[in-house]
Amino acid sequence: MLNNKIQWFPGHMHKARKEIEEVVPKIDVIIEVLDARIPFSSENPLISSIRKDKPCVKVLNKRDLSDPEVTQLWIEHLEKEQGVTAMAVTTENPEEIHKIMEVCRKLVPHREAMGKNVRTMIMGIPNVGKSTIINTLAGRTIAVTGNQPAVTRRQQRINLQNGVVLSDTPGILWPKVENPHSGFRLAATGAVKDTAMEYDEVAFYTVEYLAKQYPERLKERYKLDELPDNDLELMEAIGRSRGCLQAGGRINLYKASEILLHELRSGVLGQVTLELPEMITEELIQVEIDAARKEEEKAKKKEERRKRYLKNKR
Repeated sequence: MLNNKIQWFPGHMHKARKEIEEVVPKIDVIIEVLDARIPFSSENPLISSIRKDKPCVKVLNKRDLSDPEVTQLWIEHLEKEQGVTAMAVTTENPEEIHKIMEVCRKLVPHREAMGKNVRTMIMGIPNVGKSTIINTLAGRTIAVTGNQPAVTRRQQRINLQNGVVLSDTPGILWPKVENPHSGFRLAATGAVKDTAMEYDEVAFYTVEYLAKQYPERLKERYKLDELPDNDLELMEAIGRSRGCLQAGGRINLYKASEILLHELRSGVLGQVTLELPEMITEELIQVEIDAARKEEEKAKKKEERRKRYLKNKR
């Protein structure tokens, strides 16, 4: 089930990355918007390499949808990185959004002392709420918003008239999501198009995690006395609860999957975070092991080809 790796790097994203790299030397503070439900999986590893030693404010957006205790753990975890300040916000509260600019000004006090604007750049993968944050900061509709990923296609520079200039960037994903768990979480929260992965597989992965971390939420929402032992039976129970029936009394698992993911994304299931800092450490170790194994297999096949070639040459 965890063989799926998202590869989603449209041409405009490749172009955007090159444009961002050209502009970054003139920027004072990088703002990276993350999804508070998946702070690691929505973090773009390309941004760390692009920003180099620039101060960075990591904004965990959609905090109203995430588990508040886990969100605090993530803030503490992210701030262990040199030059990083982390904060949780919701676009439902404009005051929280405006505090982002206060944090940016404090990180580079010399700019204000010189009477110059603080030059910021806001980044983030698609569908983390970056455009809504920009519109709130600007006090008017500047960035296009939408539930579909990859709405913003070009850079724009916005003078916020408060001593801060904000450069917007297209939502960029990296060429390949190496951690398969991250692929499923990105799909579960809607950061990538639903066509990028099998919809029901994403729901099965998600419900298995929810059964471990938030069993009471599932019981309450889908009126279940007990949770079945495996993901298939659990998805069937959810489908039965919500009337996803087909001819012969069979459960329409695709429809049940749609309901589960929609209710997760909209917050109907309550405040849920899909990953913990300690989980990520284990997953990244496994990614390294898998990568080393693949390299070993690749080298082995190459050696076998070389031996066959030499044998045929004799």
